[in-house]
Amino acid sequence: MFSCVGCFWLLLTAALVALCSFSFISPAWIVKEQHHGRSGHSVSFGLLWHCSESLDHMYTCYAFGGIGRFAEIPSSSWQTSAVLCSGGCALLAVSSLLAIITVFLPSGNCERKICTLAGYMQMAAVFIMASGLLVYPFGLNSSLVKSFCGNSDIYYAGDCQIGWGYMLAIVAVMLTLFLPFFAKYAPKEHLLPTPLPTLL
Repeated sequence: MFSCVGCFWLLLTAALVALCSFSFISPAWIVKEQHHGRSGHSVSFGLLWHCSESLDHMYTCYAFGGIGRFAEIPSSSWQTSAVLCSGGCALLAVSSLLAIITVFLPSGNCERKICTLAGYMQMAAVFIMASGLLVYPFGLNSSLVKSFCGNSDIYYAGDCQIGWGYMLAIVAVMLTLFLPFFAKYAPKEHLLPTPLPTLL
């Protein structure tokens, strides 16, 4: 018999792995929209991507890094953020696999240990990804960002603004905070009814 909390924990873990993966590959962490009557064009930066709109209103995107091209990421802060965020997301993905395994295990000591291990991994993933998100705005003072966003600086986007990709990553990390709590109550033995005290 499956634990309801365990199944919810598994589904939430899988959903958050997809959410953090989607947000981390999104090119819209820092965006600058073109306004009519103003010079310039739309541009956006992601953790690993840079997109810009050409004069004929065509969007072109290219990856900063890639295999052997990690140094192309324009700021050491963004490089650090990319390592932390992708590492935290990978840790969350591994904990998701452990959550899948616990569904098929019989209740007992082994299941409890795997749930506990997955919970600790999810807690570590929260701290790692949150650190990556806190480090990312330090890269706003890089010359590439300044060339598009004007007088941008650390934690100040200048003419640009925070995009939906970065906000989605923050939401994913905040929701991941709840996973270790659910992991504690995921083992099936918690389904056993506890005897109610007799009322005198």
